[in-house]
Amino acid sequence: MRRTKIVTTLGPASIKSDVLREMIIAGANVVRLNFSHGEPADHIKTASLVRTIAKELGQIVGIMVDLQGPKIRISKFKKSKINLVEGAEFILDADLAKDAGDERMVGIDYKELPQDVVAGDVLLLDDGRLVLKVASVKGAQIFCRVVVGGELSNNKGINRQGGGLSAPALTDKDKEDIKIAAQLQADYIAVSFPRVAADLEEARNLMQAAGWKAGVIAKIERLEAVATDTLDALINASDGIMVARGDLAVEIGDAEVPAAQKYMVQRARDLNKPVITATQMMESMIHNAVPTRAEVSDVANAVLDGSDAVMLSAETAVGDYPVLVVKTMDRVCQASEKNQETLATAYRADARFTRIDEAIAKATVYTANHINIKAIIALTESGVNPLWMSRIRSGIPIYGLCRHQNILGKMALYSDVYPINFDVTNYTTAEVKSAAIATLKAKGLVNSGDRIIVTYGDNVGMHGGTNSMTILEVV
Repeated sequence: MRRTKIVTTLGPASIKSDVLREMIIAGANVVRLNFSHGEPADHIKTASLVRTIAKELGQIVGIMVDLQGPKIRISKFKKSKINLVEGAEFILDADLAKDAGDERMVGIDYKELPQDVVAGDVLLLDDGRLVLKVASVKGAQIFCRVVVGGELSNNKGINRQGGGLSAPALTDKDKEDIKIAAQLQADYIAVSFPRVAADLEEARNLMQAAGWKAGVIAKIERLEAVATDTLDALINASDGIMVARGDLAVEIGDAEVPAAQKYMVQRARDLNKPVITATQMMESMIHNAVPTRAEVSDVANAVLDGSDAVMLSAETAVGDYPVLVVKTMDRVCQASEKNQETLATAYRADARFTRIDEAIAKATVYTANHINIKAIIALTESGVNPLWMSRIRSGIPIYGLCRHQNILGKMALYSDVYPINFDVTNYTTAEVKSAAIATLKAKGLVNSGDRIIVTYGDNVGMHGGTNSMTILEVV
């Protein structure tokens, strides 16, 4: 069984029911709805389709809404695109009409950009493919010199090398989209370009005000967010992070990303939060049936780093091979998971715990790592015990049995954790262990003679009540 989870972005290539069904069968654990594109009604319809197909297949598939965030982009050209010539002057004009751009200048959607930059700043357009150096700023106009030229088309993004743009993480559009995410009952919302913990807390509060509790994912894509204190604050304020390597690479430099990725993955695990590694993981498979060797190594290294999940973007949203790319990523992940580095660790072996349920979670995995255990069954109301267990690498499947749909969807993101719909309130404390084992046995996940561990609480159905672990043999 694959332990690392796969997040797939849905789009025109994958929202057809037959394709979506095959993607889930191939191994999609979480689907990403990119709110930078599409209409709210379409996203609601897609979320419903995902749940219908997942239920038919007997699978739990999480749903993540990815908020667009601040649009730091140029506007449009009269002829849709131009060619920037190295050494030429080019003007970014906040007052220029939206579609009046030409070879000399173009408008900008982010009207505060002239206040955020000064002479000498380097601006990167279209994910760093084109480079401008700011010569001067006069009112609403930013006068630049083209350092690296090339074709520039409508609505391309702008980054300031070294970060520091003041755009808020949540735009008015994002605030409205959070209401849509609540309506479709998303398991997670991903916040783009957060700078401080308050950005994530605002998103959480807006979600709760809309009548739903989704997990909040912090997309780490600003230079400021990588600083240790800020990163820890963002991790602690979130329900997980995404290493969003596209914009991050533009801000900190592409050569710095691999080390930053390893650091962020480790900090997330240290602070008991799941982490997604994203961007261009199998980019060539948008149009090719076989990945490059570099892409295979990239996915494998993300697994070895300890990522809970690896994410596909355009590969499944608009690519020619959405099902094949999921199968390919599944194959690479499973091969990487055979490496000893992904198996038993002594993480937090010397830690002291203040919560009984966390101590039980850690003791369960330590025990499983030292005797022949086939599986761990975690009876859970909040999903937190399976999450804690998954922070310690063991290679042993952790079955998170829960009755709450949104908690099952959240657990779909955790490495090593397999969510199963199970209502503990249907049983007494004396019956629940046997019923849980029978559920797994009926699914072919455990067999007679297997030794397993079950974690549970004396008070069935109570949050934070796990206080017991039992080693049993399946009969």
